[in-house]
Amino acid sequence: MDTLPFEVRLDLPGWALYWALLEPTEGDLSADLAALRRRVAQEARAAHALGELSAHPTVAALRTLFRAAGTDPTRYRPSSEALLRRLLKGDELPGIHPLVDLNNCLSARLAVPCCVMAEETLEPPFHLRAGREGEAYDSLKGPFGLEGRPLLVDARGACDTPITGSRRVMIGPDSRRVWLVAYLPRAVVTPEAAELELGALLEAAPVALQVASGAV
Repeated sequence: MDTLPFEVRLDLPGWALYWALLEPTEGDLSADLAALRRRVAQEARAAHALGELSAHPTVAALRTLFRAAGTDPTRYRPSSEALLRRLLKGDELPGIHPLVDLNNCLSARLAVPCCVMAEETLEPPFHLRAGREGEAYDSLKGPFGLEGRPLLVDARGACDTPITGSRRVMIGPDSRRVWLVAYLPRAVVTPEAAELELGALLEAAPVALQVASGAV
């Protein structure tokens, strides 16, 4: 992994952030992606049981980190736990956008929250901290209060929480470079594991070139 080209400050103990800069590739890989989404969903059902999910080491570690930031993880679940619960109830991974699909597959494989953000929407440096009183943003689910949530901010303000993403940083058809970020419980999942898993997913469905990566 490389050194990140910007500063990332972590004020919340116990977290690590894995970053990967991706450039979308051209060509129709919809069949590869559909097969990958099905396989990842099947593997999740084979690896996890709904009634035992909260005891999984990664899920339990994330819940602890959420509580430390001020969030009840049974009310506001980590996005990865919410995704796994949907898969274990029989839902499939939907086809949304090639890089969003890749992100969701990585999240399900590692059981950690992941996000993809369009590079042109971001302004370093970055800061992982607890959301402050009155902070909110327009999330993918609508207006979302950020107080007490684990929160990633840049120089423009809040850009992501490992609960639901921000519309400000959404990728679109014209996004040429995208940062994927995985929120890791430092004691349980390493950046090296995230790097290996991302590489395996890109081998199965080469929807992007990995330009750079790094971790803090």
